Amino acid sequence: MASSDLSVILPRVLIVSRRSVRKNKFVDFVGEYHLDLIVGYGAVPVIVPRVSGVHMLLDSFEPIHGVLLCEGEDIDPSLYEAETSYLSPEELEEIKRLHASDTSIDREKDSIELRLAKLCLERNIPYLGICRGSQVLNVACGGTLYQDIEKELSKKNPHFQRVKHIDYDNYDGHRHVVEVVENTPLHHWFSDSPEEGKMEINVNSYHHQGVKKLAQRFVPMAFAPDGLIEGFYDPDAYNPEEGKFIMGLQFHPERMRHPDTDKFDYPGCPRAYQEFVKAVIAYQRKLNSTTATVPKAPKLNQEMEKKRKVIMRSFSLARNMYSNGKELNPSKESELKAGAEFLESNTALSLQQEIRLKQMGATVRNAGSYMERVKLNEAREKLARSVMGKMSVEQLSELLSFYHIMGEICSEVLERKLHDIVNDISS
Repeated sequence: MASSDLSVILPRVLIVSRRSVRKNKFVDFVGEYHLDLIVGYGAVPVIVPRVSGVHMLLDSFEPIHGVLLCEGEDIDPSLYEAETSYLSPEELEEIKRLHASDTSIDREKDSIELRLAKLCLERNIPYLGICRGSQVLNVACGGTLYQDIEKELSKKNPHFQRVKHIDYDNYDGHRHVVEVVENTPLHHWFSDSPEEGKMEINVNSYHHQGVKKLAQRFVPMAFAPDGLIEGFYDPDAYNPEEGKFIMGLQFHPERMRHPDTDKFDYPGCPRAYQEFVKAVIAYQRKLNSTTATVPKAPKLNQEMEKKRKVIMRSFSLARNMYSNGKELNPSKESELKAGAEFLESNTALSLQQEIRLKQMGATVRNAGSYMERVKLNEAREKLARSVMGKMSVEQLSELLSFYHIMGEICSEVLERKLHDIVNDISS
């Protein structure tokens, strides 16, 4: 087998680069430890460059079997309602001076990574967030962050032990203790911790921000002595053997190594990457088994192709009416009729065709009732926005979490039905 074929076979893990300046030029990079571990466990890292406009081109990186997000500047505070942080303008200016390398917001990176995180949540694509990547995951699910741990957390929990979460004078060597929650993946990975009878490990720390309000779907895996959440995961989306893995770690296990060596501080350090890639491989296998058995569409002869174009023109008109909210031009009525007749004939459609038609709004039988339905939907949306505008942030977060769960259930049921249809066709 040619070596070039390996990229087709091995699963692909997307990693977004971080932008820096070198010799007065922008340089995009990803830490080598991340890449080494991904390759070492059997996947191919695909670097998504932090370039303007890339967030609109993510379809070009398909197929996506996993996403690893790590490193970067602070997330734009407006994305998680940071106005409730109670920090004064003077305190915000002081934070910018102390953490100048992190507080310069990179909105393009925010946009790329939030889109990828939400894509993983929608499709159940394995996701591992390290440091900033864990914060992106929490924000994508409706959680919030401390804009500055030292200033905000000390006000919230004055009786907790103070913890130094970043030390510029001892950047890579700095460690602080965290308590690992029992019966979590992190607990299993570090079960051979040298602290007898205690589930504590010393982790590195490079951050001045962290999880403030954890999104409802997640469960904490580790806490610092000041109460800060240092790791979390979705227990309903964690089963590496089945291709499920949604997790965030505030520390960098890939960089927890003895000075001047590649030996890890603990045997459990690389396990996050090992289990993540295991899930990525299983997800690819599941994806391939679903798509490989779907029969190809038959080729159309010239007459059928002509009919298809007439019908698609009809559907296109219906879609434009739905999108623009405009009434039908009387001269186009006959063209819309072709699509209506096609639907009324109860011609068998594939599941993908049905979904596409519904998205276009082409299941409507005539223009009059179609416009009435559009107006009704607009009224319902206006009413919903009015009701939600009066709800608290907590209520909105709970509502968002509920519909996300319902969406996952719908996806699973749809996948099972698709599988049953494919089996019926095959038999």
